[in-house]
Amino acid sequence: MRSSPGYLVALALLTGLASASTWTQLQCNPCTHGFGQVQVGTSATFSIRLTNTGQKMLSILSKSMQGSAFSFGNFTVPKTIAPGASVELPIIFKPTLKGYASGTIAIGSNAVDATLRMHVGGDGIFTSSVELGVSPSTLNFGSVTVGSKATLRTTLTASKGPVTISSDPSKSSEFAVVGLNLPATIPAGQSINVTVQFTPNASGTAASQVGFLSSAGNSPTVENVTGTGVAQTAHDVSLSWSPGDSKAVGYNVYRGTAQSGPFQAINSALDASTTYIDSTVASGHTYYYVTTEVDAQGQQSGYSNITRAVIPSP
Repeated sequence: MRSSPGYLVALALLTGLASASTWTQLQCNPCTHGFGQVQVGTSATFSIRLTNTGQKMLSILSKSMQGSAFSFGNFTVPKTIAPGASVELPIIFKPTLKGYASGTIAIGSNAVDATLRMHVGGDGIFTSSVELGVSPSTLNFGSVTVGSKATLRTTLTASKGPVTISSDPSKSSEFAVVGLNLPATIPAGQSINVTVQFTPNASGTAASQVGFLSSAGNSPTVENVTGTGVAQTAHDVSLSWSPGDSKAVGYNVYRGTAQSGPFQAINSALDASTTYIDSTVASGHTYYYVTTEVDAQGQQSGYSNITRAVIPSP
């Protein structure tokens, strides 16, 4: 009589093993894949094999992808897999930026483990000889009153082939590229003018970079930008001068904080008159001004005599 319970326990264990063999199970091969290096703007495809290792029909019910550089190929759901059978899950890697990218795939099914997760990665590279040039390499906005805006123009040139610009990020909120509709394609050997804007949010010198992400081999192409924010004030400096050459078509006005310089241009465009009002001065500072004249051929004269302006404190 004492052997009966042991017999019942063994029978229960055998029954449990028998039911386990009928579970649906989904396996991936491989479960991770590295695409290696892929040219930005092109794509590479790899198929992961999904196998039903159970003894019942398995249904794939959903699919999802995390990672903007990755997508699914032709793979519709729901999809059924017979016991022991396999299907191919195509994954596409199409980098849009230079650098490493990763992705996570999730497959939902009626298997014991309802969600099967896989991981993919790859490097976006540039192998193209096409280049995007920027001129000038540095933009200096001079002094700009805090809260106001100043703009300068830069030139982008495509060499050795056409270039498509996809993004124009800036490392500082005070500088921005404005008016450029993206994506923008520059034909080979041609140029476009781009406007960069400086909006100082505090007094002092600001220095940063604006960049252009593109299909060129030297992407991102960056341009250094700098400017000085000047606190709002009611003080102005009125300047006037006598023309030194009747052939002059305009004048540039320069300002510095020391009599020996250096001097920076404060007019955003060539001034056709012989007067200028500088409203970007700060209280309690001393400034030194010089002017130059420019002829019709774009030739600029040397500096004029130096003029000093002492700005009173409020």
